[in-house]
Amino acid sequence: MSKNLPARPRAVLVGVQFPSVSDTEHAADLAELRRLVHTLGYDAVATVTQRRSGLASGTVLGTGKLKDLAALTGGPGVITSGARNQTSKARAKWEAEEEDAPDAEASGAEEGDAEEEEAEPPEEPSDVEAATAGPRPTVVVVDHELSPSQLRNLEKATGALVMDRTGVIVDIFHRHARSHEARMQVEIARLNYLAPRLRESSGGSERQQGRGAGDSAVELDRRKIRDRLAELREGLAAIEREQDHRRYARRDQLRVALVGYTNAGKSSLMRALTGSEVLVADQLFATLDTTVRALHPETRPRVLVSDTVGFIQKLPHDLVASFRSTLDEALEASLLLYVVDASDPTWDAQLEVTRSVLREIGADAVPSRLLLNKVDRLDDAAREALRARHPDAILLSAHRPEDVAALRRSILQFFEASMVEADLVIPYANQGRIGEVYEHTTVLSQEYDESGSRLRVRGLPGAIARLTQAFQA
Repeated sequence: MSKNLPARPRAVLVGVQFPSVSDTEHAADLAELRRLVHTLGYDAVATVTQRRSGLASGTVLGTGKLKDLAALTGGPGVITSGARNQTSKARAKWEAEEEDAPDAEASGAEEGDAEEEEAEPPEEPSDVEAATAGPRPTVVVVDHELSPSQLRNLEKATGALVMDRTGVIVDIFHRHARSHEARMQVEIARLNYLAPRLRESSGGSERQQGRGAGDSAVELDRRKIRDRLAELREGLAAIEREQDHRRYARRDQLRVALVGYTNAGKSSLMRALTGSEVLVADQLFATLDTTVRALHPETRPRVLVSDTVGFIQKLPHDLVASFRSTLDEALEASLLLYVVDASDPTWDAQLEVTRSVLREIGADAVPSRLLLNKVDRLDDAAREALRARHPDAILLSAHRPEDVAALRRSILQFFEASMVEADLVIPYANQGRIGEVYEHTTVLSQEYDESGSRLRVRGLPGAIARLTQAFQA
């Protein structure tokens, strides 16, 4: 039956390795890009990389590597134009500089791209064979954020659809957004990304008639985008106000937020800790909506657990800004659990990405614990090395009930350490509100006298202070 499934579009990955980036880091970046591309629905069948001190201003790659890329996609390998074939002095100088751009790490760099190709590891013959074994790749994905002109130039040179890393991530968010709020957040980021990349059509020089006469089609489209962005931001602000009210109502409750890199296992832990049917999928950015559930079995006082959107390297700033209300769950939490996929060789870098994003919103001051997840995929020696390196971390697998139970005990111990005991007197006239006491504290004993119910409770100082004030009023 699988033979009847439509073939997935084929893609070529493009990366530029800067002098400050090691081979291991560069390989990890490309491996992550491959997973992003696969999540978007493409098969990455080839990779074209080049060592350079920076991206070529016009086409990202030097002329030699650009021709290699075009050979895979069937493009001309040069920037073609439908305009008259005229070359200004400035363009001629730019083309000469691009052709002579040195390879940052190859020996004999001043000899141009021919020397660069000889200096790089012989990985590409197998890539070429893979790319030419079936239909030609129709998509080129670059592991950097590109300017509109770079996108256009690469499309002309390769004859393929060109996407940059930011565009891939924004499209994945667009496909995975489920709630009304998430869709609005993603649309804001998507429109901010698309606005500067709008292009004139072949008839783009024609002016629109009627209302707006004098503006080109692109200018009118950009105006529509600005109007839509204003509408979305207004709607999102209203949703954020509602969320602020809900967070304020939960201010005295114990709150835990799961934070971490995308696909680190946060949703699996959420399901194991709360018994909720949250989406669990082995793909990047499967969760974009914040889910809040009570720790199960329920405790008194209740502990709320939040599952937040995952992070990734080079996460577009517009997405971070759009999901600010979602990230506020981490800012408002009493305890952050940093979830790390310990089986991933790059988990150190992934953890730093998570911490960096949370520092941006000021959540680094929230108490936290490090969870090294997926340790069932490691051997004994690797687990012992992790314990020696991070003695305070919790090693676990979300699929082992005994590990989840130990994590639950650790969470409760954290909150119990900050709890205090106090006496509450609830007048008989307020007996209908006694449920609030049981919801926000642990009732140790209860007695009755002429003034009402006398309860010995244990809970957070803030919750007890609020309850005391409420029953004295």
